[in-house]
Amino acid sequence: MSGLDTEVLELPGYRHVYSGKVRDLYEPVGPDAPTDRLLVVASDRISAFDHVLESTIPDKGKVLTQLSLWWFDQLGVEHHVLGSTEADGVPAAVVGRAMLCKKLDMFPVECIARGYLTGSGLAEYRESRTVCSLPLPEGLVDGSRLEPAIFTPSAKAEVGEHDENITFEAVVDAVGPDVADRLRELTLTVYTRAEEIARKRGIILADTKVEFGSDPATGVITLGDEVLTPDSSRFWDALSYEPGKAQPSFDKQFVRDWLSSPESGWDKSSDTPPPALPAEVVEKTRARYVEAYERLTGRAFDPEA
Repeated sequence: MSGLDTEVLELPGYRHVYSGKVRDLYEPVGPDAPTDRLLVVASDRISAFDHVLESTIPDKGKVLTQLSLWWFDQLGVEHHVLGSTEADGVPAAVVGRAMLCKKLDMFPVECIARGYLTGSGLAEYRESRTVCSLPLPEGLVDGSRLEPAIFTPSAKAEVGEHDENITFEAVVDAVGPDVADRLRELTLTVYTRAEEIARKRGIILADTKVEFGSDPATGVITLGDEVLTPDSSRFWDALSYEPGKAQPSFDKQFVRDWLSSPESGWDKSSDTPPPALPAEVVEKTRARYVEAYERLTGRAFDPEA
């Protein structure tokens, strides 16, 4: 994967410990620093086709963080957020794009719920009439609703690699039957509640990826990472939804489309990094993220809030 030359911020009271495609992790330092928490900072980086791009999307990190915080408040499940303000211990330089979180022992599983057939699930269905080895009815098309929603986990991949769809039995092998059952139950609970909330706002939640960990202090399985953002979920406009074709998403589709077009001059199969994005693509992508935030929350997005 190219483009992961990230800017490591100097944050008072914290030490940088990890950078992913979008998020940077910091841990408290100092003689009395707590060891049970992490500062999760969302950058404006954007990735596509397993590359982190040279271009960034202004305010994207703030949108992701503020939308995640809103969802954590809606879902009614145990989550990892401890605070997001200076009073909570978040440095002023990253307030608005950072969450102070419990440090969890994360499970090595990407927990995915699908309420609609599309993406990699559609590709598997076309070959075998299954998704993650779960049999599905004949006659489904791109965008078909799945009732009830299904749990389709994947194995966590290294940064820059594709996650690999796995069976529920593989989850049992990785974490044990009791934890596997609980991960499936929690994932479908999160999806079902969020799908209902989004639908009332004219948005279809097609699928979502969530991650869980065990709280070392209590042993409680806890929702971590980001939740229900355009980076981790497929959101479609309910008004334009039409099964049988690809649906426009509230995410980085403008980026993918431009990189795939002859105009970009980039060969996805090559080892060369993607080119910088045109200003118009950056602007349209930012607008799409902001629109998702505003339609879901009912709030005007304020980057200075």
